[in-house]
Amino acid sequence: MAKDSSGKKRSGGVDANDLPEFSREICEALLADLERAKRPVLYATKCSLDNAFYNHKVGFLTAGDKKVATELNVSSVKKMSRAIFLLEIMLRNLENGGVNTKRELYYISKGEVKNKPALRPLDFQDQDESDSVIDFICEMLECYREDFNVYANDRGGQTYSQNLIVHETMPDGEKATVDLSKLGTSPFQPKNRPQNLRLTTKKKLDFALVVESEGTANTLVANGFTKRNNALVIGAAGVPSNAVRGWCKLIQDELNIPLYFFGDLDAYTMQNIFRTLKAGSAASLIRNQDYSAPDVKFLGVLPEDIKKYDLPDYGVKENDAQEVRALKKAQDALKNDPFFHDKKNKGLTDILNWLLKNKRRCEQQAFFSVNPRDPLMPEKIILEKIKRGNYV
Repeated sequence: MAKDSSGKKRSGGVDANDLPEFSREICEALLADLERAKRPVLYATKCSLDNAFYNHKVGFLTAGDKKVATELNVSSVKKMSRAIFLLEIMLRNLENGGVNTKRELYYISKGEVKNKPALRPLDFQDQDESDSVIDFICEMLECYREDFNVYANDRGGQTYSQNLIVHETMPDGEKATVDLSKLGTSPFQPKNRPQNLRLTTKKKLDFALVVESEGTANTLVANGFTKRNNALVIGAAGVPSNAVRGWCKLIQDELNIPLYFFGDLDAYTMQNIFRTLKAGSAASLIRNQDYSAPDVKFLGVLPEDIKKYDLPDYGVKENDAQEVRALKKAQDALKNDPFFHDKKNKGLTDILNWLLKNKRRCEQQAFFSVNPRDPLMPEKIILEKIKRGNYV
């Protein structure tokens, strides 16, 4: 539920078409409070794990009823003023059809300050400051930053297929069609708003393989994976951006084919990459519905794969701050993350427990060691695991 400045609930989030009107209502309410010598308050959805809920029937993390109230006072005046300042810039995007990255918005705001010295107290020292205000605005309106034509990463995962056809409706209403089989060695990379895309296939695909490493995805394709298999291969490039998550969601919904995730066996991959792809994140509770793929399965590396395929694995380095931090976050996830508490995700919880107990990790590229003289061995193992149901 979104609330106006008085705290009154509105039904549902704000539709993108209603953003200008609702924004104006908020500003008018703030002004009215000030004229009555009353301290205005802004309410935003609390996007954190203690306000996150997970139900496997829904399939993604959803927000509870907790709100963050920002009341005008000495410590909050800059935050509230910056929110109105950036909101005006973002609304201008909608008015003139402009599209910007968050980085560009940071510099646009600095340009406004440079041209209007009176705005100098609102100047951002670095992009993290403006990014947090953008997030606050969207959590207040319960909308996506993409609704304001603002993007963090405009590229989806590198995608390869011999059978997929993408139909796009352009901003001016024109239609575009991309046959992925005609792109040669070049991948298709969808824009951040896959909602503008529709998918058809020359014949029904068997499955989609989402590969954590973009380089490994490219290697599989270069070695003929999509020519020998009626499949999609997608390079996720690490932690999936909104573009990657939205693209996988579209594939799940429109093609109705199995999705498998092929990635590393480590705590960071399980929590930050796979969980985010499958169920979204606590930081994006208001957008997980459109930016998660609940049906995706974890294909590996699985703990049992290490022994079965004699894969080289590594102990977690006690002096590596990043690896130690990932294990600590895994402990926190097992205690506090509703995703890992759900009985349907017991297999994934067991993997996290294994990682904490054994303090070992294994990379997806380890499958290339199984038979170093056979470049197709990783493909054979992937297909064998899918056939035998060796996934979680």
